[in-house]
Amino acid sequence: MTTTYAALLRGINVGGSRKVPMVALRTLIEDLGHGDVRTYLQSGQAVFSSGHGDEDGLARELARAIEKQFGFAVDVIVRDHAYLRAIADGCPFPAADLESKQLHVTYFSAAVDADRFAGIDTAAFLPEEFRLGDRALYLYAPEGLGRSRLAERLSRPRTTEGLIATTRNWNTVVKLVEMTRS
Repeated sequence: MTTTYAALLRGINVGGSRKVPMVALRTLIEDLGHGDVRTYLQSGQAVFSSGHGDEDGLARELARAIEKQFGFAVDVIVRDHAYLRAIADGCPFPAADLESKQLHVTYFSAAVDADRFAGIDTAAFLPEEFRLGDRALYLYAPEGLGRSRLAERLSRPRTTEGLIATTRNWNTVVKLVEMTRS
């Protein structure tokens, strides 16, 4: 039995560095024995089917292959359709009423608890807000991610220590749900 997964690559093709051409990424994933490989945008999303069944194992396999082929380490998170659908469905903000630049999801490689974020004075960042989900953080940033003071605070090493964390805007969140639907 195969499952359709999304691989989220962190920090590639940004600012002219750490280039991973999508054609090469698709070929690399196919060469690992996975099927139905597609990519979305140039910013590090690939969808594929596999009978492997272990998201963390798939992420490690992809990260090793990418480093071997491209010569630099890339953090990878792999999630299946059911998870991605649950994240989209569980959004605590009114996604249908917001622009995609205002709503983001940070996917984490492991579960996070509220203690990790206890030092953040949330009132100081209003109207920006965040909520935790299952291995994810939802961020409402009315002026967009690039202008978000809260996003900068949430991405500090103390907050993300020991985790892979990668953020996607709402359009990408929804598109990955669509692309992983079998």
